[in-house]
Amino acid sequence: MEGDGSGGLVMPLILIAMLAAMYFLVMRPNNKRRREMQEKQRNASSGQTIVTIGGLHATIIDSDDTTVTLEVSPGVMCVYERGAIARVLEDDVEDTTVPDNAAELTEDQPELKHTDEKSDSKDADEAAGNKPRNDGTQN
Repeated sequence: MEGDGSGGLVMPLILIAMLAAMYFLVMRPNNKRRREMQEKQRNASSGQTIVTIGGLHATIIDSDDTTVTLEVSPGVMCVYERGAIARVLEDDVEDTTVPDNAAELTEDQPELKHTDEKSDSKDADEAAGNKPRNDGTQN
């Protein structure tokens, strides 16, 4: 039985095909996503709402080549690197302000009573017939 020598080429071709598939299915889309994110970071400008990598929602007030000044609440400014911008929120994000009738929305909710945990445990101990120790140790 003589081999025709083609068996030696199958394994390298399979390996090359797997590497090419991994490149086109995994690495290339990630690189594209990364480039798009860098472009959004570079193009972020005053007035846009962003989210930082730490989860902070803020509005860009001022920017230069490497940093952005963010307003996190009225009158509170922070300076961040442009790389800290995780995403730029679109203008069509729904408004998250509290409606004027917010109190009416919760009126039918039952009120919770605050109880003292120590008094509850003492009541439970007395109901179970346990008496407190007088030797300075806890139950």
